[in-house]
Formats: sequence, structure tokens, C-alpha cells
Amino acid sequence: MFQHPFHLRGKTVLVTGASSGIGRSVAIECARAGARIILTGRDQARLDGTLAELDGVGHVGVVADLTVAEQSARLVAAAGGLDGVVHAAGIDGLSPVRMLRQSFMQTVLDANFMAPMLLTQQLLATKALRNGASIVFLSSIAAHTGTAGVGPYSASKAALEGMMRCLALEIAPRAMRANALAPGMVDTPLVNGDRDWLDQKAAMYPLGLGRPEDVAYAAIYLLADVSRKVTGTQLHLDGGIPWT
Repeated sequence: MFQHPFHLRGKTVLVTGASSGIGRSVAIECARAGARIILTGRDQARLDGTLAELDGVGHVGVVADLTVAEQSARLVAAAGGLDGVVHAAGIDGLSPVRMLRQSFMQTVLDANFMAPMLLTQQLLATKALRNGASIVFLSSIAAHTGTAGVGPYSASKAALEGMMRCLALEIAPRAMRANALAPGMVDTPLVNGDRDWLDQKAAMYPLGLGRPEDVAYAAIYLLADVSRKVTGTQLHLDGGIPWT
């Protein structure tokens, strides 16, 4: 019988930021693809809501703020053996440079860069990631384009991609892979407070705004064995928006 190659059956996948938005969609779609999900977020009620949406059995929710070392370590201990990770947790970081404060810049870097990288370090150090595991970081086209006022966010995602490429080489001997997804604007609760503004932005995208499931499907590709030769790269999901 033909077995479709785009599946995650038999895999355990950790999804951060799973209580809303892209992370929530990634958890739901990965479960539909057959994975057992370890999901984490900072809000117990919303995390429970995601957990209730997952197909299959054996899923585990762990409340954790990944910028807090002790909580990140607790997540690692609860995760057990993993075949994949999707680092979807993060925050926006909007500030023109002339108004930038060091404390704000550090907050953005802690959430969008330090937290996923240090969690990855812990997963590797404790051997929680099995040979052949796939690590997926959620980046952004903001790492490749210039937009006034988006500097802190852009910097955090550019740092993430830069370190991801080095990580990919370090983990290759264990047949592990590291990649990033770089979507354009995605219609999530993080951005959809002002519909008029969002509609104006949507007009800039030839293929329209992204949806959370668009990113989730791309994550499934990078987690699945079908992409076993793809590493150290970023997949752009930019809807065809001109970069210049």
C-alpha cells in the first residue's frame, strides 16, 4: 500500500508558542500528520485549548516561559525523546532606532533569539533530540528586508538565521537538520487588531497575506523524512511581495 511521504507518524515533536497563532496551528497540523506533540506556552487556559484540538493521543502540554532558565529546563525534562522541534514562540519588536532602549532591545533578543537557541542547547546537551531530528526556527522576511521601525525584530530574526546555519553544520554528523521558515505577514492575533491597517498591508502581497496553516504545512515538510537532505537554509513564505 502506498504511504504518502509527507507524514509525521511515529515522531514526537516539541512545539513552542503553541497557545496561539502560528504555534497553535503548527501543533494542530503536526498532530493531524501523525505526530505526538509536546506543546508549550505561557498561558495554561489557551494551551489547554490547543491541546483539546489535537488529533491522536499521548500529547503533553507544559506551561513555561522560555526566557526563564528554570522553566526552560523543566520543559526539557518533561519532553523526553524528540524527533523534531518547532520554535514558534516569539514577540514583535517595534521601535525606531532613535527611540530604542537597551531594556527593550534585550527583551526582544531574549524572546526571539536567546530563548530558542538556549532551549536547543539544552535539548542537545541532554540528548533529548534523537539522531535524525529536525529543528525548525520561525524567522521572518524581516530578517532580509528593511522596514522603518522594525529594527529590533529584524535583528533578532537575522541573528536566529545566522546561528541556525552554524548549528546545521554542528549537528549534521548525527543526521540532524536545522532550518528556518521566513514568512511574510501572517494573519494572526499578533497583527490583526486593526483590520483597516491589515487590509492595506494585504494589498502589498501578490498572493495575499499568509495564514497560520501555511506556515504549519511548511513546518511539516521540514520535519518529515522527505526533506532529509534539506539543512542550513531558510524557506521564504513571502506571498511574492517585492523586497525592493
